[in-house]
Amino acid sequence: MFAEPATCGVVIPCHNEASSIASVVCGIRSFIPWVLVVDDGSTDATGILATRAGARLLSRSRRGGKGQALRQGWTAARDAGFEWVLMLDGDGQHAPEEAPRLLAAASLRRPLIIGNRLPATAMPWLRRSVNSWMSRRLSRVADRPLPDSQCGYRLAHLPTLLDLDIGARHFEIESEMCLAFARAGLAVEFVPITARYGTERSKIRPILDSWRWCRWYLSTRRSPATRVPGRTPVTAGSSVQPA
Repeated sequence: MFAEPATCGVVIPCHNEASSIASVVCGIRSFIPWVLVVDDGSTDATGILATRAGARLLSRSRRGGKGQALRQGWTAARDAGFEWVLMLDGDGQHAPEEAPRLLAAASLRRPLIIGNRLPATAMPWLRRSVNSWMSRRLSRVADRPLPDSQCGYRLAHLPTLLDLDIGARHFEIESEMCLAFARAGLAVEFVPITARYGTERSKIRPILDSWRWCRWYLSTRRSPATRVPGRTPVTAGSSVQPA
């Protein structure tokens, strides 16, 4: 099980990231040429700037949530013939130059590799507290340590990913992915990455998204994840444009 740039596509879900998306796309394309930006209903120039930077563009006319954007990106990467998918955010929080660390970890036969943001103290206090609280609860349910369960910088073996029942629409997608792999008995590896925070504004809506996560968490504790062979994520209402 090896992940190389030629076998890997990049999916970047984003909403109103015009100030950072071009640098993110240019940076990650230095390591992996095929980059797909899933523009989740942006009202700024995110899509235009992503295309100019060399990304393919999947446009959603209305905002549907990070989970939906990611699942559409996974399907597009599969249709393009890739075996692996690298995911990162479009706000500049994730350093493109750290992508080789995640790719190298796939050689350990790990189908899911997740960034572990260090030092944790570099993370804003509220994000750090929420991440720690969620990660502790997921670790108990998964019966294995998941130190940074909310990090969006991750690499997944695409056929395995699409074989799992993952249907979250919003920010709980990261948690559902972790738990789905764990409950299927699949290895999850955490790789240290740099915690980078600047002037970017989180797209998380604290009250609404916390309520969604808690609702998801309570429901998933009662129903273990299962594999669904041939499951195809929702792809309606979007169009893919080549670079």
